[in-house]
Amino acid sequence: MKKTMTCLVGLAGLFLTAPANAADPALNGRIEKLTRNTQWTQKAAVALQFPTHHPQGMLKVGDAFFVSSVEITKPTTRFSEPKDGYDRDTGEGVGHLFKVDAQGKLIAGVTLGEGSMYHPGGIDFDGKHIWVAVAEYRPNSQSIIYKVDPETLKATEVLRFKDHIGGIVHNTDDKSLHGVSWGSRRFYKWTLDGDGRVTNAGAAPEQLRVINPALYIDYQDCHYIGMSRMLCSGLNNYRATKDGPIFRLGGFEIVDLRDNRPVYQVPIELWSPSGLPMTQNPFWVEPTADGVRAHFMPDDDKSVLFTYEAVAK
Repeated sequence: MKKTMTCLVGLAGLFLTAPANAADPALNGRIEKLTRNTQWTQKAAVALQFPTHHPQGMLKVGDAFFVSSVEITKPTTRFSEPKDGYDRDTGEGVGHLFKVDAQGKLIAGVTLGEGSMYHPGGIDFDGKHIWVAVAEYRPNSQSIIYKVDPETLKATEVLRFKDHIGGIVHNTDDKSLHGVSWGSRRFYKWTLDGDGRVTNAGAAPEQLRVINPALYIDYQDCHYIGMSRMLCSGLNNYRATKDGPIFRLGGFEIVDLRDNRPVYQVPIELWSPSGLPMTQNPFWVEPTADGVRAHFMPDDDKSVLFTYEAVAK
């Protein structure tokens, strides 16, 4: 398989105009004050000025947003019965990491992946590198985990793993990486040495696997927020009857990475004009003086970057 990694960088993307910002530990207290009755106020809705394909993960570094996305050129096809442990073929596509300004203009972009591994998932920023996992677009498959320099968009391969990793988080307190599988049903942890190398790279998936005990949403994107915790957003589809209409509910969860259990869960009752929940795809949350500011990108292709604020009390 031929490795694919090309980069387009404009002059505006060579330097960050504001200090780098990993997710703020203050979010632990702020998120835990959000409830079902919290009032969210829309502050912005910025149309992105380029085809975004299917966005997966998002974060903010300085004034720029970084968005991972999968461009599907040939959809996967389900098998009539499982083949070699898979329920579908790999399909074909291209994995992207976009750098976008606050007006929705594309500053730079890099393609990530190799062969059938073209699906980037949720992403994280540790203050120095952006972490991205790129997997086959099917469960129980395989992935490559990269770290990416946000200034140059140079990507470095860190680990290959025999499962679909749909999101990756860097715990900077105990120097470990945490991955969530297809549908976030499985958790994985990899430890790092002082040079950033994975110390348990040779461990089989079964040795590292922990089942996610939270079931009401599947995580779409996760970010480290200090205190050995990650903040995840996601959704699930529900029907009142077997053939009834689909109701999509999204939410936030804070997960304690020491035991992989949720410590706080809150639904986010916000929907795009398309009808999709705001937590359908990527998100990023930052603290404000009296609460939180949340950025969402729920729609594919002609995406809109929605910004909402809420008072945490």
